[in-house]
Amino acid sequence: MAAVENRYTLREFVEQTQQRDRGEGFFEMESPRILEVNLKSNFAWTKMGSMISYLGNMKFEREGMFDKGLGGFFKKAVTGEGARLTKVSGTGKVYLADFGKKIQILRLENQEIVVNANDVLAFEDSVTWDIKMMKRISSMLAGGLFQMTLRGTGMVAITTHYEPLTLVVTPDQPVYTDPNATVAWSGNLQPNFKTDISFRTLIGRSSGESFQMEFIGNGFVVVQPFEEVYHVDG
Repeated sequence: MAAVENRYTLREFVEQTQQRDRGEGFFEMESPRILEVNLKSNFAWTKMGSMISYLGNMKFEREGMFDKGLGGFFKKAVTGEGARLTKVSGTGKVYLADFGKKIQILRLENQEIVVNANDVLAFEDSVTWDIKMMKRISSMLAGGLFQMTLRGTGMVAITTHYEPLTLVVTPDQPVYTDPNATVAWSGNLQPNFKTDISFRTLIGRSSGESFQMEFIGNGFVVVQPFEEVYHVDG
């Protein structure tokens, strides 16, 4: 009886959920959905709006991602936290999350990966980045508006709805994906967009069934079991 009475106490709750230093370095997984960033007089880029808590002396500076090579039209036409970054600097710990999505930490070693801009949670200052709009207007209607290229050496954290699936692309085995479910792909791949507009597809769903991304070559593609739809505000 005593063991039952000791369950669900505040002490037990705090012990089970309290922050723990795991000594994993710049990025640490506090839970599958919470990322800890350890700063020591350096800085990291984070998704705007993703900070849920911090310890120490921190400075947050918002940076418009559209200031990196996009014209004024798109700066005015496209809004949303998924398209902006925050520069976090100082000494201490920052905790990040994004609507309860699962977090994946990737270590780039002089490598390049392309990620749906909305799925980038954070990356080290040693990683260079660029953002571009997908080439065809059909891709804008089908899924994420922008893709971010991350290259160099350093830590990157991306998010997915539920467990991701990575598909290997080979010259004799191309991969086709729904743009709304596509999270990332290796930097050497250049996706093509295929359309299958017919009376039947127009009656049904209008994302993956009508628009597909085609990956040909050598590399990989990351998809999630969720079709994420983005909205454009004019």
